[in-house]
Amino acid sequence: MTLLDTQASLARAQEYLQYAKQEAGTLPDIDPTTSTRTINEVAVIGAGTMGGGIAMNFANAGIKVKLLEIKEEALERGLQTIRNNYDISAKKGKISQEQVEKNITLIEGTLSYEDIANSDLVIEAVFENIEIKKSVFKQLDKICKQGAILATNTSYLNVDDIANVTKRPEDVIGLHFFSPANIMRLLEIVRATKTADDVLLTTLEISQKIGKTAVVSGICWGFIGNRIFEPYGREACRLLLEGATPQQIDRVLTDYGFAMGFLSVIDLAGIDIGFYAREDIREKLAHDPSYQIICDRLYELGRYGQKTSRGIYIYEGRERIDDPETIELSKSIAKELGIQQRSISDKEIIERTLYAMINEAAFILEEGIAYRAGDIDVVLTNGYGFPKHRGGPLHYANEIGLDKVLRGIQKYQEELGDYGQSWFKPAPLLEKLVAKNKTFSVL
Repeated sequence: MTLLDTQASLARAQEYLQYAKQEAGTLPDIDPTTSTRTINEVAVIGAGTMGGGIAMNFANAGIKVKLLEIKEEALERGLQTIRNNYDISAKKGKISQEQVEKNITLIEGTLSYEDIANSDLVIEAVFENIEIKKSVFKQLDKICKQGAILATNTSYLNVDDIANVTKRPEDVIGLHFFSPANIMRLLEIVRATKTADDVLLTTLEISQKIGKTAVVSGICWGFIGNRIFEPYGREACRLLLEGATPQQIDRVLTDYGFAMGFLSVIDLAGIDIGFYAREDIREKLAHDPSYQIICDRLYELGRYGQKTSRGIYIYEGRERIDDPETIELSKSIAKELGIQQRSISDKEIIERTLYAMINEAAFILEEGIAYRAGDIDVVLTNGYGFPKHRGGPLHYANEIGLDKVLRGIQKYQEELGDYGQSWFKPAPLLEKLVAKNKTFSVL
């Protein structure tokens, strides 16, 4: 590839993402003249890292926030974390001390649901457990004023299940903020089956006020981002069992342009978090005993990643150290499952991880979970570290040729036996586009 070709490719990716971000805020099936609801006061349920970050977004925009916790100790800890975050920003010159004090005064802590009864928008940010969230929404349904928007920050749970415990499902929506919420610009707005048009438009409007890049998603496990990121992680973990090393996998992914390789990411995010997320889909995964089993075994060993100084890797402070025990554990699991280990090429690593993402994205488009291909690329480049100079997985697929992607998927479907038959079935939409010599850009 020549320098000129490289520069041209970068320019195309940049122009594409700019246009895609603009388009993400338009909803072709909703009358744009629909009146929106007034948001003067926001309530956030949960003063943990996520809840505190969400509260800061609204305070930064000059909107009054009530931050609710059930225990005083947790509330005080959350408010102090917010103060610390603002102080750090002030020291870095990103915000004046005067603005810090102004923002702090806009955030009011409370231990009582009654204090949020008149809030215009309530955002639940409690532990990612469906029963806990349902309990919160039953309480909100009882105390919140009519016309209040009730939002859940869930990252993968079914928003309909949450909405249906209320008598006002039309007022319920998903607002999936990304951590750290006060910094990450992406916001997935999850449209439930009964979500009212004015609720959807109001959340799009408020997302602009708080400086977020919002993308609307339909309902499925993991919505757009987590659902597409899941097969990427699935293949990374499976490749460990087949003979690749953690170092090789992460090196290949960072060479492609990711800021971190997947295995480093799960150590940072917490192996325990991924384990809890998989609990809701165990039945769907039962056909594949190898599915992220390396992470499940690490969880059982209490190796949660950086928080425990040991996960895929070993951590001494911020220093990451290769752990030979991870390789030995992979070998042991492979033998247990009858997986023949072999030498894995860098080419296979990048193809299997990326093609799995592209294929899943095609399923999402066909199911109508995402409005357009650009929405998917905005989510992956703004929330999941997909290299922006590649334009996102679908833009990348367009660039290298959908016929090449399809041939690669078909190859791994055949070569990987039962595993390939399970996980590398080509999306019908991808096959249709290739047959018609079209690209994802038409969608």
